Amino acid sequence: MHLNRRQSWMWGEACALLDQAERKHRHFFELLSARSAQPAWEPPADIFSDGAELEIVVALPGAVPEDVQIEFTPSGLEIETMVAPPSRPHMRVVRLEVPYGRMRRRIDLPAGRYVLVDRRLERGRLHLRLRRESV
Repeated sequence: MHLNRRQSWMWGEACALLDQAERKHRHFFELLSARSAQPAWEPPADIFSDGAELEIVVALPGAVPEDVQIEFTPSGLEIETMVAPPSRPHMRVVRLEVPYGRMRRRIDLPAGRYVLVDRRLERGRLHLRLRRESV
């Protein structure tokens, strides 16, 4: 009986860990709630600040610099791109974990007016540097 309890406890722990991993996966790559004709992945973003400037890093694996659109909105910034899946016509898909298709991220910024100082895409990450304009 003691063995059954331990196995049951281990099974419960394993299921809890799987649920936690699934929640984290959905958190980083969940569909946007905004109504749209086609779904979009919301890539993760990091934001750094030194007071006068913001640096934003957005994960966009497979994105092409010319296809990345950046737009300032009243509340912040909107980033959008389209990433085509790899073409492997002679192979069957076993697993796809890297996000493909439309990627879109809305980022709220601290109050103020910003100007884009630097923009570069390297190693699958979009780096943006914004400077707050003085009023």
